[in-house]
Amino acid sequence: MASGLRIVFFGTPEFAAYILRELVREGETVVRVVTTPDKPQGRGQKVRPTAVKQVAKEFRIPILTPANHRDPDFLYALKACNADIFVVVAYKILPREVFEIPRLGAFNVHASLLPKYRGAAPINWALICGEKETGITTFLIDKNVDTGNMLLAEAITIGPDETAGELHDRLMVLGAKLASQTLVGLADGALSPIPQTSEGITAAPKLFPEDCVIDFRKPVRRLHDFIRGLSPYPGAVVILHGIRIKILRSRIPSDGPNSLLPGQFQVTDDHRLLSGALDGAIEVLELQREGKRAMTAEAFLRGDRDLFRPPV
Repeated sequence: MASGLRIVFFGTPEFAAYILRELVREGETVVRVVTTPDKPQGRGQKVRPTAVKQVAKEFRIPILTPANHRDPDFLYALKACNADIFVVVAYKILPREVFEIPRLGAFNVHASLLPKYRGAAPINWALICGEKETGITTFLIDKNVDTGNMLLAEAITIGPDETAGELHDRLMVLGAKLASQTLVGLADGALSPIPQTSEGITAAPKLFPEDCVIDFRKPVRRLHDFIRGLSPYPGAVVILHGIRIKILRSRIPSDGPNSLLPGQFQVTDDHRLLSGALDGAIEVLELQREGKRAMTAEAFLRGDRDLFRPPV
């Protein structure tokens, strides 16, 4: 059941694009889409539209791509939409001049159980920190980042070997469900915003390249969580003989040797790739050399076995 509200949708990546598509398919009235300007992407650095822009074009929804959210022309265009609500998913921080425009305000679809993992990378950090559950929270946007009063929340269990990419896709589906329920609840007055608790607050800041370098001095479990928490993007990195390699998938073997030093690699007779950690060994299952495609460890070793030789 659609809410009957007039909506302006803000978003950029695939996570937001999926939710936009589902809302439109459910009959929601999206009168404008706001997304970031086209920019170079991928290896070839070709200028491409955002995933949200592509969905907006598919459904012929008018698009705004502001460079400055306080620009008078942009604010005028938003007000002219006569929207009831703004829906914000994986987008920039909005100034008060924007989120106070619609009569019902603006709500965000956030991929964590707030107040845990406030910030730009909640999926990655939940896995890196070894959480066993996470979820989606919808909340009213206020002047601070991810601090607004909550509307709906739903939890899901995280698998012990689940990667950030796999969890992303499950949360994306849940996010669409809660976005739809939030719109209906706000339209009929059934939702009462609840302040976030001051207990259990954690941050999920943006990840930079220097944050992704593997520290093999960690315990095996933490090392495994770090690898899966960054897979497939941005990718946990090891630098061997000057070459950057992403480790995309790992497992904790039951028969791992205890003799390997942290960061010391071993290629076994049955073509497995192991690395030492603080309290044991971890098996590398999938890797990606910089500029190349991802490969299984066995396939990678056929061509780049020498990368794992001890440095001279």
